Amino acid sequence: MAIAGIRSGIAALIMLLYLRHIPSLRSIKPVTILGALSYSFLVICFVIANKLTTSANAILLQYTSPIWVMLFSWLCLKEKIKWKDIATMFVVFLGMFLFFADELHPGNMLGNLVAILSGVFMAAFVILLKQQKDTPLLYVSLLGNVFTFLFAIPFYTTSVPDSKTIGGLIFLGVFQLGISYLFYTKAVAHVTLLQATLIPILEPLLNPFWVFFVTSEKPGALSILGGCLVVAAVLLHQLFSIPKVSIPS
Repeated sequence: MAIAGIRSGIAALIMLLYLRHIPSLRSIKPVTILGALSYSFLVICFVIANKLTTSANAILLQYTSPIWVMLFSWLCLKEKIKWKDIATMFVVFLGMFLFFADELHPGNMLGNLVAILSGVFMAAFVILLKQQKDTPLLYVSLLGNVFTFLFAIPFYTTSVPDSKTIGGLIFLGVFQLGISYLFYTKAVAHVTLLQATLIPILEPLLNPFWVFFVTSEKPGALSILGGCLVVAAVLLHQLFSIPKVSIPS
């Protein structure tokens, strides 16, 4: 909780520096608060899951979010589920499974359940972002980070972080949550619900490539195969989602 809270507190400062002003209370509507709470529970659950289970399990189970997006869209928004979406989900999760095959471990049931919850809250967050009318989408993430910082206050005195931990928290707050969600909230307005949860799946796939460039450690064959499957599935889904434009003769 302390990690999640401090990370979000730093991210909130980055977002405020970008906005250069504190949002008006009149712009905060019930749907904005619900979106902010979903974001808060998302980041809290993901950090807790990383402590209770393996990172591979936490990432794989969090990125069940596209499935929850399809389910919630069908149940709540009455949107039809397309076969191309189901096919894309199948290939993506096959690729993710192959990608993390060497790192996945059974057990750690509580951590796995918390990771699934983070996927549920991620889906809810994206759907609620799409429901914002007059509220800038960044306000939702900003308020969610403020909530997370406040929720974690009782845990800040449980231990004293060393300099390495402080450096890691600053890096996570500035880049992983702060700057990345500046881009993400701008992008969500221009993509579909499913695309908003599918495209971020490319994020964990970049990890072994960064490791390769920094340490020359080569990814395994299954990781390369899985990564290629996910990238191909996401790209093909994007291509088939581009609306056809009729050119007048």
